[in-house]
Amino acid sequence: MASEFPKDVGQPPVGGGGMIGRVQRLILKPKEEWTAIDTEPGTAREIFMRWAVPLAAIGPVCSFIGGQVFGIGAYLVHFRPPLIPSLILALVTYGMALAGTWILALIIDALAPSFASVKNFNQAMKVAAYSYTAAWICGILQLIPAVGIIGGLLGLYSFYLLWVGLPILMKTPADKAPGYVIVTIVVAFVVYLIIGFVVGLISASLFTAAALSSPATINVGGTTIDTGKLDETAARLQAASKSMEASVKGGDGAVKAVDPNALQNMLPASISGWNRTSIESQGGGAAGINGSNARAEFQAGDQSFSLSVTDTGVLGNIATLGGAVNVTSNKQTATGYEKSEMQGGNMVSEKWDSQSKSGSYSVLVASRFAVEADGSAPSIDVLKSAVASVNLGQLQSLAK
Repeated sequence: MASEFPKDVGQPPVGGGGMIGRVQRLILKPKEEWTAIDTEPGTAREIFMRWAVPLAAIGPVCSFIGGQVFGIGAYLVHFRPPLIPSLILALVTYGMALAGTWILALIIDALAPSFASVKNFNQAMKVAAYSYTAAWICGILQLIPAVGIIGGLLGLYSFYLLWVGLPILMKTPADKAPGYVIVTIVVAFVVYLIIGFVVGLISASLFTAAALSSPATINVGGTTIDTGKLDETAARLQAASKSMEASVKGGDGAVKAVDPNALQNMLPASISGWNRTSIESQGGGAAGINGSNARAEFQAGDQSFSLSVTDTGVLGNIATLGGAVNVTSNKQTATGYEKSEMQGGNMVSEKWDSQSKSGSYSVLVASRFAVEADGSAPSIDVLKSAVASVNLGQLQSLAK
């Protein structure tokens, strides 16, 4: 099996069976296999080349083949994607998967000192690369697009592999391990959310090339997207990525959440006909990613709703992408409706059910502060008035 691993990218895994044997042991006996991985020599590059590079290709390759053979689609929409754009998208997805692996290793290594762990990028790369094994292997199910979602669900086992392996390889004390893993997952999720947007934008650019030649819109399932503004979306994505990087590193351009007490002071003591029954605030974060929230409960008779103000911090930058392409949606039900649209540069969402006399109304101010009223009331107008009782102009100023 030594021939499977060239000399310049490290040695084959111990335990026999080569790559297949390691995959089986990671899935069936993760703790024992992580212990073996912990003592293996190898640089980050060697681990990346011999493990991530081949396995990360499974999903994109299978997705490409499945799309060409079976086509893709859902509900009443089904088509076979063009060959060249599909191939380009597969290559981009593959590149993003590799980039995501490297980024995850950087996150793990950077967070290590905060959780009394050993800072070692080689070990961090082991954690990142081997944790992804389940997700990458399950990518083979994308050969049949209809069951691809099952592969995605099975791939969640990678979170368990991370949970087991990270404390072992990074020498994390038992009392620090849960926090280390959770924070790593949260930060990584945000990064991969951005990566997902990149892939999605590239996909949209590839498969709607004709529409990009002149402003147009696409309507799918009640959601409308202005394809003529994808260039603006790409620019906003770049700005969001820079802001995220600055916040993680703590440099210029970092976004710091507003003190939760300041948000609490913005909530009204009462609303016409409604008494405030409670109020609370909280805040926190890790690795430069932070946020804060204040919430109050209001009651009148047997009806009640909550009014909250949330500072999403740097994460709110992602919301600018929806505004860039004027994403709107509208759904009608037998007893109510749901809709979202851009109003005055802010994303506004509302939902109402006339039978239960309940719903929600929210405004995302400056792609950062979410103000929401949620609960039961005589009409949606009451929830709208509650949101209007918060000084949205002040929030707009705080975002600058």
